[in-house]
Amino acid sequence: MQSFEVEPPAVPLGPAVVTGSLTIRRYEEADGAAWDKFVWQHPHASPFHLTAWKRTIEESFGYVPVYLLAEETGRIRSILPLFLVRNAFLKRALISSPFAVYGGILADSPAVQRELYRYAVQLGREMGVEYIELRNAHREQCFNGPNVDRYVAFSQALACPEDELLGSLPKKTRNMVRKALKQPFEMHSGIKDTKVFDRIHSRNMRRLGTPNFPRRYFDRLLANFGPMADIREVRLNQEVMAVSLNLYFRGDMHTYHAAADTQHNCLGPNTFMYFDHLRWAAANGYESFDFGRCKRGTGVFEFKKHWNTTMKELPYEIVLIKAKRLPNFSPANPRFHLAIRIWQRLPLFVTHAVSRFVFPLFP
Repeated sequence: MQSFEVEPPAVPLGPAVVTGSLTIRRYEEADGAAWDKFVWQHPHASPFHLTAWKRTIEESFGYVPVYLLAEETGRIRSILPLFLVRNAFLKRALISSPFAVYGGILADSPAVQRELYRYAVQLGREMGVEYIELRNAHREQCFNGPNVDRYVAFSQALACPEDELLGSLPKKTRNMVRKALKQPFEMHSGIKDTKVFDRIHSRNMRRLGTPNFPRRYFDRLLANFGPMADIREVRLNQEVMAVSLNLYFRGDMHTYHAAADTQHNCLGPNTFMYFDHLRWAAANGYESFDFGRCKRGTGVFEFKKHWNTTMKELPYEIVLIKAKRLPNFSPANPRFHLAIRIWQRLPLFVTHAVSRFVFPLFP
């Protein structure tokens, strides 16, 4: 993949007038309400642009926020949520945003976007980072264009009643849903206790050979997002068989974390969970359901593809500063295959204990 060279901005790194009355500066806590108002009104915004995500990452992992905004006569015109991540693997990097699937610049015009982008690049140079990673969800957010093509996102429009929703699914998925609906599953929503969710989710992460999120992260996410987030549990005879952690943003329901107890796969709790989410979201006025990000060629990719979804390329953009080539910390990277196999064989109590040290290394 190609990398991009950029011209340094014609502004110093402190608060600066860039063009006319446009000022670029670091975020301050007093900006919180105005920042979130701008996010809510921007068509390309995501819940990961909100200050609730900033607090969650700070409180869970201790990364340093380097949030930037461009304003004119006191009105925000562009924002960029960045975090400085420092560890032995990444060295130093600015990421928008760690553990989020969407991020990048939001601006009300290409000219303002250009100035904030150039400012961020110069800031990265001054801070001596290896690279800046912008996890854009839309091509319009890109400055030079995407240079990472590993990820796609799937979504489904929600504009039909349940019977039409079921009929719109591909035959194989429709049959799986009908089979799952024959089970007396019960969906419990609005859950804020993360204990059961963490147990099932961490087992699933170990099965995939991936360190699990610390439970504190789930706790802080639910606390900071309030009514915009919850946990849902699929139960059968009071036994929890599948779980999801969901975000609700504008007209979108986003299942951001999900897992199922694999010993009950034959009953289809995971299939039931996703169909129930779809019908609930449609019945409650949501316009779309976000299945989230995944990598091509994986089982998750195939699962999401077969729900009558729309696939969208995620135009991630990495700006090389000190680094000479694009980083790749994806589990699909062959260099991690041995570590993944070892991790899959470790006892759960070991992966739980070690994950809190390992997981922050790969945001």
